Amino acid sequence: MSGREPLVIAGGGLAGCLTALALAKLRPEVPFLLVEQGETFGGNHIWSFFDADVATEDRWLVEPMIAKSWDSYDVRFPARARTLPTRYNSTRSNLLGRLVRERLRPDQYRLGATADRIDIDARGAANLDALDLGWQKFVGREYRLDRPHGLDRPIVMDACVDQADGYRFVYCLPFAEDRLLIEDTYYSTDPALDRAEIGARIEAYADSRGWRPAALEKEEAGVLPVAMGGDFDAFWPEGDWTARIGLRGAFFHPTTGYSLPDAVRIALLIARQGDFSSLPTLLRAEAKRLWTARGFYRLLDKMLFRAAPPAERYRVLEHFYRLPPDVVERFYAAQSTLADKARILSGKPPVPIGRALKALVA
Repeated sequence: MSGREPLVIAGGGLAGCLTALALAKLRPEVPFLLVEQGETFGGNHIWSFFDADVATEDRWLVEPMIAKSWDSYDVRFPARARTLPTRYNSTRSNLLGRLVRERLRPDQYRLGATADRIDIDARGAANLDALDLGWQKFVGREYRLDRPHGLDRPIVMDACVDQADGYRFVYCLPFAEDRLLIEDTYYSTDPALDRAEIGARIEAYADSRGWRPAALEKEEAGVLPVAMGGDFDAFWPEGDWTARIGLRGAFFHPTTGYSLPDAVRIALLIARQGDFSSLPTLLRAEAKRLWTARGFYRLLDKMLFRAAPPAERYRVLEHFYRLPPDVVERFYAAQSTLADKARILSGKPPVPIGRALKALVA
């Protein structure tokens, strides 16, 4: 990359857009080009995060794309229900797209195009065969209801539902008194997604709660990797001289699949560099550091997927949610302390100990 060549960011999803916005704000002297092959930036997504997931001094990057925030959230399991006093925020991809168009000059982005040269690759997951993965797959429907739904805060996990296809829970975001996102989520060994079948389950769930949709406003679906292990050096070989971000670089929480906290941090890391020619080395080293540091979460994923039959996997999360809110917060932020890890693994095992040990050493 010469001093006058633009830094080419390929992929206008969350990671690519946040990197472009960080550069535009912090490094206005740096020429760059954000290239997206689709016709909009951000796709069709809602990304959510807890306050503790993003450093206070970094919130400016995502604050304008927050659609709604709540001071607490609920979880529900057959033997446990709780309200946790942690602030929860949801963002919308259309707000991200609008932000890109407002804050970038027309010569700094291109839609409906492919990049002839790539300096920063943000085009989504690739080379996943090198990793040992399960899948978090979901369909979400946002409804306008014919009457108020009665929810004051999100239901982040409602696992009091039929445990089809592995650990299943329903996720609800009340955006207004008569607008509600209902998302049906599965932790599954199979990435196949039957949108029609899951849509029918969403309708059945809404009916069971007495919610009557007046209109289906939006629908989104996704399949996210849940990492249990793998060969990082095969996933991202040394000597690969393209910088990777987002899912392309394994910048996601191994258990939750959340990518927004890493996307914010990596965008700001890039913007603060003095020498962009070292980005491939820098980002690969950071990805490998995180891969090593987050090994505990991959072990928990093995327990979730391999130590219990599908219908019993919810017990792992039910057991986890007995913990104090600060321990839960650090888990979601991928910042669990040694003491946190001991507490997560303590108590009566939620799955048979023999199967758990086999899963952990497999």
